[in-house]
Amino acid sequence: MALLRQMYHDADWYAKGNAKRTDLALEALNANKNLVQIFHSGNKHNSIKTDAIGDEFGIQYVLVGDGTEYENIAAMKATNASFIIPINFPKAYDVSDPYSASVVELEAMKHWNQAPSNPKALLDNGIQFSFTMHSSKSGKEFKGNLMKAIKYGLDKTKALEALTTVPARILQQEDKVGSLQNGRQANFLITSGDIFDPKTVIYENWVQGNQNVFKDKSQKDLRGKYTFNVAGNDYDVTIVGSPEKLKATVMKDSLKLGSKIAFKNDWLQLQFTTPDTTKTEYIRLTAPVRNVKFFSGKAIIANGSETSFNATQKEVSKSKDKKGKGGKMEAPKMLPISYPNGAYGSATLPKQENVLFRNATVWTNEKDGILQNTDVLVKDGKIARIGKNLSAGNARIVDATGKHLTAGIIDEHSHIAAFTINEAGHNSTAEVNMEDVVNPEDVDIYRNLAGGVTTIQLLHGSANPIGGRSAILSLRWGRSADEMLFKDADGFIKFALGENVKQSNWGDTETTRFPQTRMGVEQVFTDYFQRAKEYEAKKKSGNYRYDIEMETILEILNKKRFVSCHSYVQSEINMLMKVADKFGFNINTFTHILEGYKVADKMKEHGVGGSTFSDWWAYKYEVNDAIPYNGAIMHNQGVLVAFNSDDGEMSRRLNQEAAKAVKYGGVSEEDAWKFVTLNPAKLLHIDDKVGSIKTGKQADLVLWTAHPMSIYAKAQTTMIEGTVYFDLERDAQLRRKIQNERNELMNMMLAEKNKGMKTQPAKKKDKVHHHCDTVEF
Repeated sequence: MALLRQMYHDADWYAKGNAKRTDLALEALNANKNLVQIFHSGNKHNSIKTDAIGDEFGIQYVLVGDGTEYENIAAMKATNASFIIPINFPKAYDVSDPYSASVVELEAMKHWNQAPSNPKALLDNGIQFSFTMHSSKSGKEFKGNLMKAIKYGLDKTKALEALTTVPARILQQEDKVGSLQNGRQANFLITSGDIFDPKTVIYENWVQGNQNVFKDKSQKDLRGKYTFNVAGNDYDVTIVGSPEKLKATVMKDSLKLGSKIAFKNDWLQLQFTTPDTTKTEYIRLTAPVRNVKFFSGKAIIANGSETSFNATQKEVSKSKDKKGKGGKMEAPKMLPISYPNGAYGSATLPKQENVLFRNATVWTNEKDGILQNTDVLVKDGKIARIGKNLSAGNARIVDATGKHLTAGIIDEHSHIAAFTINEAGHNSTAEVNMEDVVNPEDVDIYRNLAGGVTTIQLLHGSANPIGGRSAILSLRWGRSADEMLFKDADGFIKFALGENVKQSNWGDTETTRFPQTRMGVEQVFTDYFQRAKEYEAKKKSGNYRYDIEMETILEILNKKRFVSCHSYVQSEINMLMKVADKFGFNINTFTHILEGYKVADKMKEHGVGGSTFSDWWAYKYEVNDAIPYNGAIMHNQGVLVAFNSDDGEMSRRLNQEAAKAVKYGGVSEEDAWKFVTLNPAKLLHIDDKVGSIKTGKQADLVLWTAHPMSIYAKAQTTMIEGTVYFDLERDAQLRRKIQNERNELMNMMLAEKNKGMKTQPAKKKDKVHHHCDTVEF
């Protein structure tokens, strides 16, 4: 994504004659910019992001999708793009073994059931699309899946258009191909009937006037039911199969006779056994067929004598397609789409509501402290009132007696909800943005909501000293990636120090990139900040090449973007603060900061916060000096302290991590709770909106069944801006729904297998748990 953006900026700069050297790639890009631009986006999430890049640079891409567009059809329509879609529908899973079946995800099962509806969904929403054989294993599979899409409701005429006129229109070649009109290229098929009838034969394919013959179209179609009269005896003969490979069934009254048929060059040869089952004798027939309705020929009967026979067609062969009432093809049962379309998805998106929490223990995180037996009114997504015996008005009342109401937990350092974490190729990747890789369907979002987490900072990894820009997310489960972005949040960026950036643990073959030492890490920062200053001077002169990477680093120098820095060792922590002082800005947050207790006074002086682990240590050499009192010591020195997870599992129980500050260092319960609520909100500059329970703030709230730092406490209700995204009672309903849908889909799959349809082995999709050092090679 970053490379695409920079490429378009460079192309524009080059086109204006600013370059001193010839760039053949940019020249070709500019010369061909008016051609149709087809982008292989690969999935529905990338289609949205790709289209956004196109919008940014005034380009309307044609998008090559993956067949999952139906899952977010409104967003697909909003792109205004034409789609080229495969119809490589998945086969049913072999779920006959219950143990193997248990590993197949509900999402994969639903996709098997729903994927054939994708073309109809696009059609119903007015989205122009064409078909592609890309990713189909064979033409036979392609046609079979096309027939399945029609069975799922795709109109035949529109299916034909998606193969002819629409691709011609997408490629802007409709004046040459795609239709049968005077002056168009002679590209057409000659068939025996409706192209979508399973029995239709393709005789010829003409390409630019060149004839390609597959079957002789003059060959008569002999399929049907006949009465053959041979030597005064009537035989019922049914001929089926394809015209080039016929099969015959010969009946004498109720007795089925063995038979063999051949039909070539309009000559029929039919051989069948006599009705006398005590003997093995044959009757042989041969005849020229000029009219399939009636023909006659020569017969050699069992005793060797010759006679004549005639055949009269009683019925033309009919399609065996299953039809329901009204003669229409029955559509298979399709499970409803949910948001997201897998486990724990809802049939409809949750809506904002007015709620009155009655008689709760309220942890305000404000000067009022912890309020007993208190009401909190949520109205229009905000905290409207706090007090006792409040009037509910039209709000839904929640009895919170004996329960605790807190602000939502905020994880300052997270790697959930992302498709990827590190862009590790360079020592600086400030041009990349985690907002481009948000995965709104990561089940860890739901699991975090179940642990009371409402907001996270999705950080780039720690593969390089200067990493990518971060994304601050509200965990709106079921919403799109863009809808999860925290509104009006400041920009942040990930920096990193230590073993990861100097590739200490990458293996012997991955130690070629600068820097390889801690002193090299310092030089990287100094060089890039100096380059940014020089870039700014050029920018002010008006003659400069727009550089996304330099623009980002310049934002840091101008205090418009803020640094969260992965850190461990005190020497490097000191180093980066000094570099920042030299260039006139402050580091916003040291994250991990496991030796923060050694330099807490210097951190306080610099004005940097510390987002640390509660008690992680001994997982690599540079954390050997970590102690569980780190958070408390920094806090007592006046450093703004938060506890973070850096882990999709730990983030579900940050409430319990906060309690460790009480155990290790004697931090008060109220201050310890702020370590995972108000303090990370302050570090992320969103404390004016979230982090405490205060009139006018966003209603990002959690109702706990017990003291929030107790190991027995559960998040009963988690809301974001007055919309409930997790509820214990509803969670139980969703678990039952998951089981019911799995059972229903498995029965459908077993039925597919029993019908002789091909299946695929049950497969487990291993979930990738991202951390700072997750690198894709």
